Amino acid sequence: MKKNVGSYDAAIRFVGGCGLLMMLNHNFGMWTLVGLIPILTAALGFCPAYWCLHIDTAGCDRDASEG
Repeated sequence: MKKNVGSYDAAIRFVGGCGLLMMLNHNFGMWTLVGLIPILTAALGFCPAYWCLHIDTAGCDRDASEG
C-alpha cells in the first residue's frame, strides 16, 4: 500500500474528522461516526478514493524534500 495522502492533506483530514466526531457529543446522530474515515486515512496515509482516481498528494511532500 503506497502512501498517497500528503502531510497537509492528512492534517486537514484529521481536524475535519475530529470535528465530525465532536458533533456526536451534541446529538447530531450516528452519521457523525463517518468522521472515523478521514482520521483513519490520515493515520494510514492511504486513501482508497485517491487510489481509484489516481490522485497522489504525498507527491507534494516528496517534491519539497528533494529541492
